[in-house]
Amino acid sequence: MVTKGQIENKISEAVTKFEVEIQGRGPKKINTIIVNDLIIIRLEGFFSVSEKRLAKNNNVELIKKVRTLLFENEEENFREKIENIIDTKIISIHSDVSTKTGEKIIVLTIKENLEEKYE
Repeated sequence: MVTKGQIENKISEAVTKFEVEIQGRGPKKINTIIVNDLIIIRLEGFFSVSEKRLAKNNNVELIKKVRTLLFENEEENFREKIENIIDTKIISIHSDVSTKTGEKIIVLTIKENLEEKYE
C-alpha cells in the first residue's frame, strides 16, 4: 500500500520536473503536505538571477504576472501530472509567488480526503 509520505514525495518530484520543463530550472527546496482534501506545495529558491534583479529594482508586479501567466498557461498539464499521482480529481488550483522570500505556494483542493485514502 502506498503511504501519504510516498505520495507527497511523488508530488514534489513531479512539481520539480514540471518547473524544470516550464521555467528551465527547478526549486532549490520543495515540500509537499497533504492535509485532508488539500495539497500544499511550497517551493523555495526558484527565481532566476534576472528575476532576483528585477525584484530588487521593484519590478515585483512584472515578475508575479509573468510567473502567473506561465503557470496558468500550463495548468492543464500540471493538473494531469498531479491527478495521475493521486488518482482523483483536482477541484481547484491556487498559486502565489513571494518576491521577498523567493517562495511559491501552490494549494490544490481535491475531490476526496487524501489523508484517509493514504493512511
